[in-house]
Amino acid sequence: MVSRSFCKRREMAAVFPAWIMVTILVLEASLVMGGFQASLKLERRIPLVSHEVELGRLREFDRLRHGRLLQSSGGVVDFPVRGTYDPFLVGLYYTKLQIGSPPKEYYVQIDTGSDVLWIGCNSCNGCPESSGLQIELNLYDPGSSSTSSLVSCSDQRCNAGVQSSDSGCSGQGNQCSYTFQYGDGSGTSGYYVADLLHFSTILEGSMTANSTAPILFGCSVLQTGDLTKSDRAVDGIFGFGQQSLSVISQLSSQGMAPRVFSHCLRGKNGGGGILVFGEILEPNMVYTPLVPSQPHYNLDLRSISVGGQVLSIDPSVFSTSSSQGTIVDSGTTLAYLADEAYDAFVDAITKTVSQTVRPVLSKGNQCYLITSSVTDIFPQVSLNFAGGASLILNPPDYLVQQSSIGGAAVWCIGFQKIQGQGITILGDLVLKDKIIVYDLANQRIGWTDYDCSMSVNVSANLNSGRTEFVNAGQMSNDGSSPYQLQSIIASLLNMIMLAALLFS
Repeated sequence: MVSRSFCKRREMAAVFPAWIMVTILVLEASLVMGGFQASLKLERRIPLVSHEVELGRLREFDRLRHGRLLQSSGGVVDFPVRGTYDPFLVGLYYTKLQIGSPPKEYYVQIDTGSDVLWIGCNSCNGCPESSGLQIELNLYDPGSSSTSSLVSCSDQRCNAGVQSSDSGCSGQGNQCSYTFQYGDGSGTSGYYVADLLHFSTILEGSMTANSTAPILFGCSVLQTGDLTKSDRAVDGIFGFGQQSLSVISQLSSQGMAPRVFSHCLRGKNGGGGILVFGEILEPNMVYTPLVPSQPHYNLDLRSISVGGQVLSIDPSVFSTSSSQGTIVDSGTTLAYLADEAYDAFVDAITKTVSQTVRPVLSKGNQCYLITSSVTDIFPQVSLNFAGGASLILNPPDYLVQQSSIGGAAVWCIGFQKIQGQGITILGDLVLKDKIIVYDLANQRIGWTDYDCSMSVNVSANLNSGRTEFVNAGQMSNDGSSPYQLQSIIASLLNMIMLAALLFS
């Protein structure tokens, strides 16, 4: 990590001997070749003028290489995002983590509907061995990491997890364990381990640095249901809930990240997007309070409007209790409406477009045969929440294109009904192409429409008494492993400072 003293001296017109710069380029080239297994031609990309190079030129080089324009420090943790909401392609969004010593890479689904990060372990029964997502799956081996340790039942973190049903102790071996069941019937069980999480932090002075923090996470030894299938297999699930065992809670308690995170999930052109520990800033953000004392990200949904008309639905249908409520869940592909609200919603959509399109039923889903653009035919939908915040859904936010028949496209209602339940779940179908901010510190969630292929402004406040900003979202290269390179480059910069003082 670059020291603060170095960052504060960023405006100095410091100069360094040319041989130091050549060393940096040689090392960088060898690292890149090692990471990509490719043969690269070494070129001097920073001109040597009078055998000296200004520090400002070096910062510019780093800025271009990282692919972002940084305004100042911020302590923002930035994760790469892959995947798409489209259920006929991927149907999930996932990111890549590095864990252990030496670090290994793991692909994990981004899930705001659960708390815990867990990864398949080397003794796993039911863990897929390959993935239709064209990613390499890895099993975590506690014995191969020099910084791994087991978590006992007496560990205070295990005790905290018991309160939220995220952990338990059977008495066997005094080992902290877990068992999770998901809404689709799949499940996983295993035990907790502690190890180092490696992540990239955006620092002051147009730099990113490799950071590490000890975290507790699940080591899965059993998977059932859809988790055993290979078509969309990943290494595990990255829970972003607000309970004490979530990674965001662990890092914020260590002062490594703010108690807020944001994502922008790209819906088109191959998906992907942005995931940061920090608050994405946009002028048109609207916020609504989280329902207090709930295990999930529950919102107070008050009504639904279709084409500007509020539907006649009893507001009590959306009230929060142990058996009903409205949940924001990035681990859900589509979206679900409470049983008593679903029929009114679908009827209103169908009535609005019945003169223009042909309604059809396909496998129990309400669909429509369309020969023109859905945005020209279908109405806007508004989900109206407490505090006057409305989530506006354009037709692609509640419709899914299924197939085509005789030159007509078949579009179906993407919202589903959970029979006999009063739960509304806002999944990726609704969340895509929007900035979503989970402000845990202020117990609120905000959103606005956004092109998630663009970079974003991010604010992070780590109890420093000031708000700091960076511009993030385009750093990670899907084929690369940036952590080691960033760490060594950061270390080299410190060495350069020392060398400059010695040889000046």
